[in-house]
Amino acid sequence: QVQLAESGGGLVQAGGSLRLSCEGSGRPYSSFWTMGWFRQAPKKERELVASINYNGEDTYYSDSVKGRFTISRDNAENAVYLQMNSLRSEDTAVYYCNKNPPVNDYWGRGTQVTVSS
Repeated sequence: QVQLAESGGGLVQAGGSLRLSCEGSGRPYSSFWTMGWFRQAPKKERELVASINYNGEDTYYSDSVKGRFTISRDNAENAVYLQMNSLRSEDTAVYYCNKNPPVNDYWGRGTQVTVSS
């Protein structure tokens, strides 16, 4: 059973930075998967914010985070990261990692990011 564990969230002031981590384990987790970071703010639908292909050469960012967030991965560690800079109050959400496109069974608990203005 695949498990995706997110960590690194917290409370930060606007303009600050956080680095989220996602560690994958279990079968059939594969470093060949395209992975994404998603977020869900209160009363809003979950949205994709960034995606990265298996070797890191192809990335995608939503318009709302482009230029501020950077997705990366370390396949030797089965890890995917999201560096978040210049955080804004509207970035407040629970952040999740998953395959992209996502698989329902693979959602983890997420990590809460709260940005205070």
